[in-house]
Parts: sequence; structure tokens; C-alpha cells
Amino acid sequence: MINKRNGKNSTRLVISAVATVGALLLVALMCFWGCFLYKNFGKKDMRGFRVELCGGSSVVMFHGDLPYSSKDILKKLETMDEENIIGAGGFGTVYKLAMDDGNVFALKRIVKTNEGLDRFFDRELEILGSVKHRYLVNLRGYCNSPSSKLLIYDYLQGGSLDEVLHEKSEQLDWDARINIILGAAKGLSYLHHDCSPRIIHRDIKSSNILLDGSFEARVSDFGLAKLLEDEESHITTIVAGTFGYLAPEYMQFGRATEKTDVYSFGVLVLEILSGKRPTDASFIEKGLNIVGWLNFLAGENREREIVDLNCEGVHTETLDALLSLAKQCVSSLPEERPTMHRVVQMLESDVVTPCPSDFYDSE
Repeated sequence: MINKRNGKNSTRLVISAVATVGALLLVALMCFWGCFLYKNFGKKDMRGFRVELCGGSSVVMFHGDLPYSSKDILKKLETMDEENIIGAGGFGTVYKLAMDDGNVFALKRIVKTNEGLDRFFDRELEILGSVKHRYLVNLRGYCNSPSSKLLIYDYLQGGSLDEVLHEKSEQLDWDARINIILGAAKGLSYLHHDCSPRIIHRDIKSSNILLDGSFEARVSDFGLAKLLEDEESHITTIVAGTFGYLAPEYMQFGRATEKTDVYSFGVLVLEILSGKRPTDASFIEKGLNIVGWLNFLAGENREREIVDLNCEGVHTETLDALLSLAKQCVSSLPEERPTMHRVVQMLESDVVTPCPSDFYDSE
């Protein structure tokens, strides 16, 4: 009996060790790939920004969204350099564009990889520019330069949810987190069910949820993943930022659907509740990600332990409802996941709509 037990324990230790080493190697590979992309593309992005606008550039504005002439915008763009950079991600470098009248916009630079797809790209951007909703970041227009597209978006002073959750000292309270979850759900639901044509986001994550001055959530970068996939950069997008949010069938077969977005949204909910990234070191050490950790806690009836200990004002009943919703969203079976329309319904019926948060007032 003792030998059998020792054998079982040894097997478990081996499996655990292999899983942990594999997870750590994957994280190391992601870090290496990120550094590679930055060294090879990021620095070029900074140095080449001003030069590339010298000739052959034009500005396209959607439905009169920008009250400036193309000449005014191009003149302003020519004065920008690396000091205007406010972020960088899988889709390119982001700059802060401040106009002379005080209006501020976010400028996302996407390097062209296939000149033959220019017309397709422009047509798709026209579609994205027509999508307007309270919980989406508006695409106002774009500058078409010889080597890149410069997409002009609304600038949101609250920054990204990723920054607020993981980089700022002040913690979001419970009501603020619920409002952000609800806003993100409504934005994604609109993309799936109400806009025409319907849009699969493909890259839902905390850095793609932006916050305005009142910390209301807006979904950004919708439609860009498909555009870049069509330009043969789909693999880069996966490796460079979305690991941990991807549904298992998407990783296996590479086919995005509304249900793969729902899975990513479920991961986002867990990230907001826990205050930890999906691939936090505390999960990796156990050979898990945030979904695996939730399943482990659920197996021991300890799901509530996933909540961020620094979060103030947690309501137990609301937490239970959110955990139940998150578990449905991250089901390994796509058919068991709710639609985003249903997610919004459940949030509005099962999660008490919070009163204005003290966190908003403090800002």
C-alpha cells in the first residue's frame, strides 16, 4: 500500500512539475517575443514617425467627426515625436494628439504590411468609423501615409483598465468594478447584436477597456484584430498580448466567434474581481491561469477567495452572482456560454445596479 501511495504521489509531483515548467517556459517565450517586437518595431516606430508624413499623406474624416481641415491635422502630426507616445500594444504605438483649440485625441499608428490590401483596409475602417455607441471608443478618422495608417480616436483621460487595476496605487472599490463590468458588457453586446455589420472583437482584455474621466468603461480596438489578421499578422496578435484571455477552441482551431469573445469577457470579469492578470505569477507557479484557479477554488467550494482583498465594499450576494456569470462565460464548451445580450440581462437583473462610487468622486 505504501509503495502504491508513494507511486501516486510521485506521479502527481512529476505532472505538477512538468505543468509548472511548461507554463514558465511559455511566459518566458512571451516576454522574449515582446522584447523582440519592441526592439524591431517599436523603436523604428518612434524614429520614423515624423519623416513618413513628408509626402503622400491624406486625412479621412468620418461623417464630419473632426472639425478640422486635413491641412490642420497634417500640420499638427508633423510636430509629433516620441515625447507624444502614451502607450504601445499589439496593434501599434499610441500617441497623444493635442489640437490648438484644446481638444485631445489618441492616435494609433499601424504599420502597413501589404500595399495590395489598402482598399480593403480603407473600406473596413469606414465601417468601423460608422459604429457609434456610448460604451465604445469612437474612431473619428485616419491619416493615410506612405508606410502606415494613423487612426484617430477619442482620447479618454482615465487610461486603460489594465493601468488602473495593476499599475496605480489607488484601488477601485466594489461599485466602480461593477460599473466597469457592466459598461464593457454593454459595449461588447452592441458589437455582437445591434450594430451592422455585427463585429467580433477578437481581443477583449483589460488594456482594451478604456475609462473616461468618470471611470465609465468603453471598449476599444474593436475590428482591428480582424484587419491585422487579414494582413497575415494574426499569430503576432495572439503571442503579443492576448494569451490568458483566449478561449480553448480559438487557440486550437484559430476560428473566432461571438462565443470566443464571451470567454474573453469572462476572463476579464475574473481579472476585475481578483485584481490579478490572467497569467499572474501566483497562478503560473501552480501551473494554472486565472480560469484554472477559479475551477480549483470551485472544486473546494472556495470561489469567494478569488476576490481582491484590497477591494472595499464587496457585497457577498453580488459577488456570488458575478462568479456564477463568469463561470458560465469561461465554460470549456462554447455552446454552454451565454450570449453577450444575455450577459447584460443577467448583470442588470442579478447584480444590483450600484450607486455612484466614492472612487469617482476622489478622482
